[in-house]
Amino acid sequence: MPEAAHVTSVEVLETFKTHLIVYLSKARPTLGEVSAEVMRTRQWLENDQRTHWEGQVKRRLRRLEDARQALFGARIASLRDETTAEQQAVRKAKQSLEEAEAKLKMVKYWTREFEHRVEPMVKQLERLETVLASDLPAGIAYLAQASKALSAYTETGPAAPSPAAAAPDPILPPATGAPLI
Repeated sequence: MPEAAHVTSVEVLETFKTHLIVYLSKARPTLGEVSAEVMRTRQWLENDQRTHWEGQVKRRLRRLEDARQALFGARIASLRDETTAEQQAVRKAKQSLEEAEAKLKMVKYWTREFEHRVEPMVKQLERLETVLASDLPAGIAYLAQASKALSAYTETGPAAPSPAAAAPDPILPPATGAPLI
């Protein structure tokens, strides 16, 4: 005769199911926020920063050209000698332009590199999203069914053996060890 199951606490199963529901309700929005943040970062890098630094390069190039024109004008003017202020303005404009070009170069680098670095993590997020969308709700439903079944089992007690279960199986030898003929 099969041994009866020893169920000590169906409440633990219910508590676990409740914690799983709470986890699911918090994890889904968080995962959505992370995905949105990845998209915003990509847009910021590809559009906002690129546009900003391209504009800075153009502005700083114009300033350098203006400073060079002022220095050139001072050199060819027969009325006065070039001043260190004009030379310093050219140096400053040149450094500013080099800084903007370096920043633009880094933005272009990270635009290319972003996909390679972020894509593996995005794929993991997508797998987690699949688990949260399908596997966890199915698990919660299973826990609810198991909890109901175990509650019903503990309320009714183990099933009484049927008369067919008490009769010996004609195919198996008797428990006494008598030989079969």
